Amino acid sequence: MGAAVELDAGGRPVRLSNPDKVYFPDKGYTKRDVAEYFLAVGGGITRALRDRPTTLQRFVDGVTGEFFYQKRAPKNLPDWIPTARIAFPSGRSADEICPTEIAAVLWAANLGTLTFHPWPVRSADTDHPDELRIDLDPQPGTDYADAVTAAHELRSVLDEHGLRGWPKTSGGRGIHVFVPIEPRWTFTEVRRATIAIGRDLARRMPDRVTTAWWKEERGERIFVDYNQTARDRTIASAYSVRPFPHAPVSAPLRWEEIDDVEPRDFDIRTMPTRYAELGDVHADMENHTFGLERVLELAERDERDRSLGDMPYPPEYPKMPGEPKRVQPSRARHDEDDAKA
Repeated sequence: MGAAVELDAGGRPVRLSNPDKVYFPDKGYTKRDVAEYFLAVGGGITRALRDRPTTLQRFVDGVTGEFFYQKRAPKNLPDWIPTARIAFPSGRSADEICPTEIAAVLWAANLGTLTFHPWPVRSADTDHPDELRIDLDPQPGTDYADAVTAAHELRSVLDEHGLRGWPKTSGGRGIHVFVPIEPRWTFTEVRRATIAIGRDLARRMPDRVTTAWWKEERGERIFVDYNQTARDRTIASAYSVRPFPHAPVSAPLRWEEIDDVEPRDFDIRTMPTRYAELGDVHADMENHTFGLERVLELAERDERDRSLGDMPYPPEYPKMPGEPKRVQPSRARHDEDDAKA
């Protein structure tokens, strides 16, 4: 698979072993192709990951092999890659890598990392998110075009609550919208804000958008996956490579172009050209921070006036205060019928 090579990553040499190892058989793309892609978008992906505890999604045998998520920093971590201690919902903790330069991205790529999953916090304060992330997830029977329609209305919802979002493709069929926020609220509060935003969006587009956690209730609608803002839940970073045969990437977008593009437009071959022409179209995100006061007031009104409180957490989470029963509706109805029999 070829002798190891040394790549210059921002002035720091990074060793790439087996550079000719094929990661994407359908396209013939190799480990070196992936590494050179990350170099080409280095400023963008470094901006997306900088100082963030990051989980690595590793594909050591390429996208047709097994993969795993590495949360804890590898034991062979170079001393020039910093880490931060993060706490899981279980109460356990771990040290995760916090990339601060493109060399850290290449070092991780050498381990087979294609997708980087940064926490929405910075290393200096791992308990208070500085990003509110909204995942518009197409359900069966819907596609990217439906996500676009929902994203436009979401933009209006955010604007009405004093917020601004930056959209990107998920790398699949969905759209992610990131909102930079002041790191003053807990994960629980940020999740509550996301639920309020999702409910507001669903009220405006009831036939096209849902916040229903249970799949049996979602129908052919865009699901606002509010639990992606729960502690230890992460979303693929901008510029991450996604594990599909054509090597797509999660592409930062400008609002005015989301109607005119398709997720397949962006892959490890096309994105470097776009980046060379436009640079990082989300570069200005770091110049903005927003408050959640108005959207948290909406959450309070939902609870007071509509009896809409918390929603279920993922199944692996401990039971949370105020959380409703974590039982899918059809099962709950079945249990009720049995009790009445």
